[in-house]
Amino acid sequence: MIFHEIKVKYERQTGEDNPKAAKEIYLIEGAVSFADAENCVLAEIKPFIFGDCEVQNCKRSQFYDVFPNEGGAFWYKARVEMITIDGDKETRKNVAFLVQANLLDDAVFALKQALKSYDCEIISMAKTQIMDILHAVQ
Repeated sequence: MIFHEIKVKYERQTGEDNPKAAKEIYLIEGAVSFADAENCVLAEIKPFIFGDCEVQNCKRSQFYDVFPNEGGAFWYKARVEMITIDGDKETRKNVAFLVQANLLDDAVFALKQALKSYDCEIISMAKTQIMDILHAVQ
């Protein structure tokens, strides 16, 4: 899956008189261009902007699969080595996954459950700064 990763810096309303500086990263699925992805993020955060807003970075990110969990507060990026055997030839390929969970242990468990029927090895898993995954409107 190809995503657009957008990093925004803005002043966020906190419900009090003084705004709070925020730097957030969003992944946008289904955007056809960087402009489309930026517009999707800006529409999402518009109600919370209290002043300046700046898109600091736009890039494409690729994940083999994404495992959302409504109860999860954080997104974890896992690097997994997928192993395929064709006859007597073994092929190893590193791919990235995203897993939503509250704790690192929960993310590892969820990924192991999702991949239990595959021959693979989890190389690394780390908490990301991704706030949310948004879907571009087509």
